[in-house]
This record gives sequence, C-alpha cells and structure tokens, in this order.
Amino acid sequence: MREQILAVQRMQDYIQAHIDEEITAAALARASFFSPWYAFRLFRQYTGFTPADYIRRLRLSMSALLLKNGGCKVIDAAYALGFGSVDGYQRAFLRQFGCNPGAYAKAPVPIPLFIPYGVKFRALRKDAVSVENVQSVFVQLISKEPRRAMIRRGIQAEDYYSYCGEVGCDVWGLLTSMDSLCLEPVCMWLPAQYKKPGTSTYVQGVEAAADYSGPVPEGFDIIDLPAAQYLSFQGEPFAEEDYCRAIAAVQQAMDRYDPSVIGYRWDDTQPRIQLEPVGTRGYIELRAVAPTGR
Repeated sequence: MREQILAVQRMQDYIQAHIDEEITAAALARASFFSPWYAFRLFRQYTGFTPADYIRRLRLSMSALLLKNGGCKVIDAAYALGFGSVDGYQRAFLRQFGCNPGAYAKAPVPIPLFIPYGVKFRALRKDAVSVENVQSVFVQLISKEPRRAMIRRGIQAEDYYSYCGEVGCDVWGLLTSMDSLCLEPVCMWLPAQYKKPGTSTYVQGVEAAADYSGPVPEGFDIIDLPAAQYLSFQGEPFAEEDYCRAIAAVQQAMDRYDPSVIGYRWDDTQPRIQLEPVGTRGYIELRAVAPTGR
C-alpha cells in the first residue's frame, strides 16, 4: 500500500514540476516506476481524478492566480500554463469557474481553486507522532486591528481532519482565491461567543478589513473581531512529510509556555488561529493574550 501511495506522490510531484510543459502518460509512468496502465489506475484511485483532469484543474487554478495577483493578460496566462489556444483556455476557465477569465482578471471574485493535496501526506497523518528532539520555536507578540472574518462553519469539527470530513478539503481552494488581511486564509478555533448552535469549533476563512462590505460566498458567515494581541508560535522549517510532527511540536511548546513571564495572560475569548503548514517557513499558530492588569 505504501509503495502505491509513494508512486502517486511521485506523479503529483512530477506534474507540479512540469506543469507548464507537455505531460505525457509515459512520463508519469516513468515517475511512478509502474506501467502506464497501472500508473493511471493508481492515480485515479488515490486522487479521485484522472491525470488529465487533475492537470487541467491545476493549470486553470494556477492561471487564475496569475490573473488575480500578477496583472497577467489572458493570452499570457493561457500559454504560460500550457493551453494550446486562448479560445480553448477561455472555454475551460468558464466551465471550471463559471466566469470568463477576462472578466475575472478585471474584477476577481471568490472561485473554487483546485488545491493539489499530496496523497503521501494524507496517509502520514494516521501515523503516530513523536516530538523527541524538538527544535526551536520562535515566540513573538503581535497586534491585530479590528477586523471581519468570513468563515465557513462545520458541524462538530474540533480540528482540521474532522472539518475536512464535514465540509470537504476543497473549501481551501475557494479561500485561497479571496483577499485576506494577512495575505492567506486562516483556520480558527472559535470561543463560545462566536459559535452558532449546532456548528463546529474549528472553522476556516479569511480576515478582511473592519469595514468590508464586498461579496460573501454562499455558505459563509461574517463575524466581527475586536483589536487583540496574540502570541505567535513559529517552528523551524520542516520537510513536508514531517508536517504532523512540526504541528505537534509547536502546539506542545504553546501548551508549556507561561505568558506571565512577559506580563500577559491567555485570552481565550478570542479565536485561536492556525496558518497553513508550509515547510519552508515552519508551522505557525497564534493564541490571544491580554496584559495581566486587565
């Protein structure tokens, strides 16, 4: 089983590295170390997509980010991501996202971007996690201004994995297409005052300005958050396959930390915040604090 998972992961890695080139079934088979027929079967089994559909979705999503963030022309986005013609690219973009790429470039709206989750990391999350030989965790006091958070609630979820089971992992693609004050989506554990009856503690969303009045995707709620101070806990960079260990190390460091040594106490009236685990920067989690005099 593990050999099959690693074969699919090698194909995913190959696609990511060659996304702007022609990707053939033979090349994917070589990356997997299996025959083209068996490689195709494994890929569809473990990702839920054929290689062609997976590549198309990934290319369209990457092109959407170019249009949104880079001031890129439609023709340049089409050819940069390997589409054979602008007309074909426009039709594919419209089918995938429900809007024309030219219109999207002028006025980006939230769209469900495709996030290529590695199958290896989904399997590794089930392994036992050891945090022996824990590396350094950097702690920093930061301030957040009053803001609004657009969040997608679950049902009973207390963590990422149960949330994905209730809401689906694809919501992260939609969040990635949205502007955020901190330049990326956030995950939150909500205190009781921000929850609705029958909804989850763990949510995902984006932070927007306090006066935000733009579009809110269907199924999302807005909560208003006051100014608050947070302690940011950031671990050292980690290999992607070690992300479970990196998260556990930072969370254990947070549990052991006593904020009174810097004149603060934990303020659990504000959401605890988790950022996406990215190996090159280390895992980051934030917990609210208040001066001990309050």
